[in-house]
Amino acid sequence: MEHDFWTRLKHGWNAFLSREPTEYYRMDLGQSYSRRPDRPRLSRGNERTIITSILNRMAVDAAEIEIKHVRLDENGRYLEDIDSGLNNCLNVEANIDQAGTAFKQDMYMSMLDEGVIAVVPIDTSVDPKVSSSYEIGTMRVAKIIQWYPQHVKVHVYDDRSGKHVDAIFHKRHVAIVENPFYAVMNEPNSTLKRLVRKMNLLDAVDEQSSSGKLDLIIQLPYTVKTETRRQQAEKRRTDIEKQLTGSKYGIAYTDGTERITQLNRPVENNLLKQIEYLTSMLMSQLGITPEILNGSADEKTMLNYNNRIIAPMVTAPVEEMHRKFLTKTARKQRQAITYFRDPFKLVPVSQMAEIGDKFTRNEIMTSNEIRQSIGMKPSSDPKADELRNKNLSEPKNGEQPSVPPDSAQKVNITPEQPKEEIQNGTV
Repeated sequence: MEHDFWTRLKHGWNAFLSREPTEYYRMDLGQSYSRRPDRPRLSRGNERTIITSILNRMAVDAAEIEIKHVRLDENGRYLEDIDSGLNNCLNVEANIDQAGTAFKQDMYMSMLDEGVIAVVPIDTSVDPKVSSSYEIGTMRVAKIIQWYPQHVKVHVYDDRSGKHVDAIFHKRHVAIVENPFYAVMNEPNSTLKRLVRKMNLLDAVDEQSSSGKLDLIIQLPYTVKTETRRQQAEKRRTDIEKQLTGSKYGIAYTDGTERITQLNRPVENNLLKQIEYLTSMLMSQLGITPEILNGSADEKTMLNYNNRIIAPMVTAPVEEMHRKFLTKTARKQRQAITYFRDPFKLVPVSQMAEIGDKFTRNEIMTSNEIRQSIGMKPSSDPKADELRNKNLSEPKNGEQPSVPPDSAQKVNITPEQPKEEIQNGTV
């Protein structure tokens, strides 16, 4: 709606001119941080290894799949979206800090790193202890720190105080999501944990070899068995250290009878070979190839990756939310939580024309649905929303659609049929 000059002058607002400069300095805004406090932090040394890139790739790909609160028909097929707080959390805004996609990425990243996480409803319309029928306003991903028979103790971020707090919830009120690849990634002696330990050992060896030590042995021209000789040797060693540290270029001098042996030679070990072996084993067990990580995988590789890795990752939280956040009455009303994957995301443009023609000709998708899948605006023509084969001529009102001559049925005339019936077309 257009506003005239006086309306904009009366109701206009500027972020810097329409308030006091010290307004927020006099307010108690709560605890502050230099870094985002609710961001997930990888544990157990994963942030210092190549595991981070693998987990991040898997979490980003899984977060692109839409999870919706929907209604199904009598045959269990998708009918429509339900405008609910849960659907708003999963697709629009999960909390004051995270949008829907960011929340899902946080959920998958934490699930892969921790092994088991909890999705906690923070703001609800009714206390879950009083009634199981409640509307979810906001949600958070929490770390489970203690297990009880009917309850769990979680470590979750409280956006009101700006702190991470510990709280106890009933297992029926939170979605407990377990990593489907727990045996490979989160067990104490799993392939991923062994790879992390080997990489930590390799980092320790690298730090030791590049610590700046010379590792020298000085052979003096006399024996050091007596206390006096040992004191002389210690004095000589200290003198050489001072020469090296005090010199501009690190140069020292020794006596002609003294011999110096340097020990910082690279020691051969098989750590690198073991790391390469464990890396290839981990990626083969997860079904991930280097082409997936660098973005050069073909369609078959991505299809296998989506079906064997991404689909189980998305199914785990979907099934848990379906049984925890939907009551039996809601499920009887054919409400469900399901996920939808875009089948055209990996299809190149060169094949979209043929696919669009087959889908519209066989009355699987409308023209506007095809246009939307390739990023075009829907057409305003009413025919673009009709599920009809455009290659057939459109029938007129009260008439049957025209049938090609080849498929017309032939009438067999027998001698017993009168000529009048044949002429009148009643045969």
